[in-house]
Amino acid sequence: MTGTAPLDPVLHQPVRTRIAAYLVARGATTFTELKTALAITDGNLEAHMKKLIAADYIAARRASGDGRPQTLYDLTDAGRKAFRQYVTELQQLLSLDRTD
Repeated sequence: MTGTAPLDPVLHQPVRTRIAAYLVARGATTFTELKTALAITDGNLEAHMKKLIAADYIAARRASGDGRPQTLYDLTDAGRKAFRQYVTELQQLLSLDRTD
């Protein structure tokens, strides 16, 4: 596989890939919804969210409504761009494997 760019190390981790994919499909969501949808623990999700936020791939914002205020998480523009690029790079790697 010479000549291929390295995959994004932030997104090239299964849980973080799943978080980004869920947010692409669903849009802004709560921590609890993400935890339930991905079937992972609070601590595991929190650790991965911190890495995605530090990379500026996810933004957190407080939302108030009829109940207690909640934090909503969504992909930033940089996060959406990085995820699209990551998927493109994976597709390119898969097409390289098919030339065998």
